[in-house]
Amino acid sequence: MSVSAGALRGLRAAAAVEALSLVMLLLNLATVHVAALASALGPIHGCAYLIAVVLTWTITKEKTTRAFSIVPGFGALLALRRLEAADA
Repeated sequence: MSVSAGALRGLRAAAAVEALSLVMLLLNLATVHVAALASALGPIHGCAYLIAVVLTWTITKEKTTRAFSIVPGFGALLALRRLEAADA
């Protein structure tokens, strides 16, 4: 299966933002719990999650990869790994 470089680049970016924002949200929760930080990071994380799911569903019709993409938090990274393995 051939996946366009632009689509994979977008999915990589969305997966990175999703994972990084989740880590930052959890660190904030475990340490100082600044409400303003949570209010800023929450929507960023949610948007990155939705973008990653939509991109994955646009790129492939494979059910397993699509299922991985809807796992909250690190699902986009799992889907990306599966897509890159199939493309190699």
